[in-house]
Amino acid sequence: MVERKHDTRLYGTVKVGDRGQVVIPAEARKELDIKPGDLLFVMAGRNRRGIAMVKADAMRKFAEKIMQGLKSQKKKDTKHNACGEDRCSEVEKKYADGYKR
Repeated sequence: MVERKHDTRLYGTVKVGDRGQVVIPAEARKELDIKPGDLLFVMAGRNRRGIAMVKADAMRKFAEKIMQGLKSQKKKDTKHNACGEDRCSEVEKKYADGYKR
């Protein structure tokens, strides 16, 4: 294994078999706790020069954290219906609600 900056690790090279299969190196499987039957997301970057695999349960946990963050942000950012802005001034709110001078 070769360590690179940002704690990126290179576990070696693998060969793609006739059916498109690759064998994940044992050191990677052990360190990343990948076991037979685990589901992996296979993704490509924008440049389409390589792939990355992420355990499905790790992606699920990541998505749950994003959703929790969105829910808590939604509670903080209450939009005022009349003006549509996130944080209307009190004067704008009164005016939008029919406040007469």
